[in-house]
Amino acid sequence: MHPFRKAVEARDHEAVTALLADDVVFTSPVAFKPYPGKPITAAILRGVLRVFEDFTYIREIANPDGRDLALVFTATVNGRKLTGCDFLHFDEDGKIDDFMVMVRPLSGANALADAMNAQFDQIAREAAEASRRSAIS
Repeated sequence: MHPFRKAVEARDHEAVTALLADDVVFTSPVAFKPYPGKPITAAILRGVLRVFEDFTYIREIANPDGRDLALVFTATVNGRKLTGCDFLHFDEDGKIDDFMVMVRPLSGANALADAMNAQFDQIAREAAEASRRSAIS
């Protein structure tokens, strides 16, 4: 089992964040523009874990070179079941530098968009606080 999968399934936010590269780019299934940077990506992932119910990874597909990983998952958001996939790319140091998520069906994607929109003020605050802490250290 990949360390990222293990961290997510354990809901270990610190371990998830530690696996992200500083310059990671997160591409959401429900937002037009990607989100660049570790603070916002980590905050989005915390938000996702707050809105996903019954989250389970059901398949792990890895490139033999270890630089690409696809993790297929199922979850429920506000009563809507969805299936999705996390597509991860790893840099030379083994950190996630590209993180793209896709989900289906449309009703699940819409439920996810609504739930994440409701989380976004908190996500923005968490990302800003993480950026401030990073600038201080």
